[in-house]
Amino acid sequence: MITKNDVWDVVPRPKDKFVVTSKWLYKIKHGADGSAEKFKARFVARCFSQNEGVDYDEIFSLVARYTTIRSIIALVSSQEWNLH
Repeated sequence: MITKNDVWDVVPRPKDKFVVTSKWLYKIKHGADGSAEKFKARFVARCFSQNEGVDYDEIFSLVARYTTIRSIIALVSSQEWNLH
């Protein structure tokens, strides 16, 4: 689906730049009875491969909870504000 929608372009790496590696982290949140309640995943940069002052600010992924988004939309709707 991502390839079909043409989400990104593969380009050659500049010779003077390094690649900041990344990985997926998975975690299972358990309930009081020991059953699995939530399956969480996040994609993080491996910071040891970054260079200070060069690529610290280049990788950032903002994650918002659906409840937060719904709350903001409800607030905008109740106040009759415009949402962009």
